[in-house]
Amino acid sequence: MSDLKLQKRLAASVLNCGKKKVWLDPNEINEISMANSRKNIRKLIDDGFIVKKPDNCPSRSRTRARHEAISKGRHTGLGSRRGTANARMPEKLLWMRRLRVLRRLLRKYRADKKIDKHLYHELYMKAKGNEFKSKKNLMEYIFKAKAEQAKEELATEQAAAHRLRSKLARQRKLQNQKKRIAQLTGDYVSDEEKSE
Repeated sequence: MSDLKLQKRLAASVLNCGKKKVWLDPNEINEISMANSRKNIRKLIDDGFIVKKPDNCPSRSRTRARHEAISKGRHTGLGSRRGTANARMPEKLLWMRRLRVLRRLLRKYRADKKIDKHLYHELYMKAKGNEFKSKKNLMEYIFKAKAEQAKEELATEQAAAHRLRSKLARQRKLQNQKKRIAQLTGDYVSDEEKSE
């Protein structure tokens, strides 16, 4: 039995790896020992008699397990933190997220005709001025503002109706007065005619 040094060297050259990475099939040693050129080695590689062993890379199982634990909130105590709170979760990023949520809600309400353009602009500027800490907070404000708006509209309608009623009452009163005056003067004239 030959030591197959030549074949191993040629296979390493063809496979572009080290000699220790080359695996020779122990059941096909006779056929491998006959190969003495790169062409023959390539044929044996195609046939699967010579194979390049996989790389021995470090296992990621421990890393995966640690990342999974961190995602659950483990290993994140005060002693494990290196950056500042702002470096770990920037305030600007949180602000951007919050403002985008609020503006998206305002656009949706305006499109659905739940708020008019004037209220939309007022709330937009308030959101920009950091008046609402959350979506829920903004929704509560909208409900209150709409209720107040409805109350004002009702009050104006009632006031207009009251004005109209009082105007009609005044007109009726004037007409009645005129009628009474006309009646009295008519009675007076008829009394005079009788006396004559």
